[in-house]
Amino acid sequence: MAKRAYIAFDIGAESGRAMLATCDAQQIELQELHRFANTPQQLPSGLHWNLMSLWANCLEGLRICGQAARDQGLELVSLGVDTWAVDYGLIGRSGQLLGLPFAYRDVRNAPAMKMAFDKIGAEAIYDATGIQLLPINTLYQLLAQHAAEPELLEQAQHMLMIPDLLHYFFCGEPVNEATNVSSTQMIDPYTGQWDTKLVQSLGLPTQFLREIVPAGTKIGRVLQRVADEAAVRPIDVIAPGTHDTASAVAAVPVDASAGGRWAYLSSGTWSLMGAEIDDPVINDATRQANFTHERGVENKIRFLKNIAGLWLVQECRRDLARRGEQYDYAQLTQMAAAAEPFRTLVDPAHEPFASPGDMPAKIAAFAKSTDQPMPQSPGQLVRCCLESLALCYRHTLTLLEQVLDRSFDRLHVVGGGGKNALLNQMTADAIGRPVIVGPYEATAMGNALTQAIGAGHVKDLAHLRRIVRNSCEPLTCQPKDAAAFDAQVPRYEALLGK
Repeated sequence: MAKRAYIAFDIGAESGRAMLATCDAQQIELQELHRFANTPQQLPSGLHWNLMSLWANCLEGLRICGQAARDQGLELVSLGVDTWAVDYGLIGRSGQLLGLPFAYRDVRNAPAMKMAFDKIGAEAIYDATGIQLLPINTLYQLLAQHAAEPELLEQAQHMLMIPDLLHYFFCGEPVNEATNVSSTQMIDPYTGQWDTKLVQSLGLPTQFLREIVPAGTKIGRVLQRVADEAAVRPIDVIAPGTHDTASAVAAVPVDASAGGRWAYLSSGTWSLMGAEIDDPVINDATRQANFTHERGVENKIRFLKNIAGLWLVQECRRDLARRGEQYDYAQLTQMAAAAEPFRTLVDPAHEPFASPGDMPAKIAAFAKSTDQPMPQSPGQLVRCCLESLALCYRHTLTLLEQVLDRSFDRLHVVGGGGKNALLNQMTADAIGRPVIVGPYEATAMGNALTQAIGAGHVKDLAHLRRIVRNSCEPLTCQPKDAAAFDAQVPRYEALLGK
């Protein structure tokens, strides 16, 4: 019998990949066969994702993976898409896409969030949803759309998150998967269903809020015309944890039977730090700390906090490139390692940092306003970002332990950001406990293996994680200079909210 293979489309805020995953009941192997850029475009109406480019690259990825599966004698079972969260597309009565999806960093969202707070209150919104209050959340994006052009919402028959939208293009079935819609700030955290009462209280229509299915659901089969174009047979479309963080957390290589308390950090453009819990924890402490409750594979709750992440470094690199200074990430990290420690620190959540462009100038302005030396070199700039992130991780882990009233003996780092060895060591020093790094491709592994659960080839989440443990060799970073970071905590905390 041919080995089984699954196609995992893993699309982040900077790039996307088509991965061919070969797995059995014991191990998984990944092949990255197609990589493509994902860059939002500024149009007269605002900042939009280039959806047609994403779709064209998904088709090309399907074609390339299909050919590779044939060449290797693999039985191609299914495909599934994961992406970032909160952004959406609208589908009309005839099945048409109603406009290009906006990107979550568009400037119209912050005023819309203020509008919602003024109307029903931030506390009421958090208590109803348990979701971190961020202007990027879908609820505020819909309010911004309603203020700009309400007719689009009134005509819409389906609101599909970006991975749901790409699944719709593949198979023609408009279905929402639970892990991604859980981030919208429109879901009841106890039932996992749409909170239509909350949405209506803000004056928004709700007819486009339709069926929600769990990760691992077979949505449909690839349309014949799509299969023909990609030269594959019509394979199943199975929803993974379509929020990339849900797929990544599913692939954290822990063994629940071994004991110990672990927290996770999904590291990439965004850093998402939290713990896996079974029931919501919504109270004054979680509201004040602004933790979020998002769904995971097997309906676990990903209790976490969104952190700016390597976005800061990515934006610095882009700005340096625009000035003719071309560096790859390894070069920037090497220069950061050689730079003076703790020269400049920033609050990664500083509001101006969230929008694209001019990151070095924004960091310099923050430094000036807080009486710190401004970074003068690429190494100083990137070291500032990495040390600030490590201290932010420490601060967040402390909050996590306080609001859950439990301690964690280790931190699992998964995702591409784990390749930054300097940040890993800084994180271990900052939190004063082991940091276990890997797999880097946790998202693609979680995506493919959740498809395998849906196909009946993997039993459950525990089985999924056992396969991941069998397939990777995580690296453990022990604290080496915790005292140096301990000394910086008062200085860092004085910068928060500046």
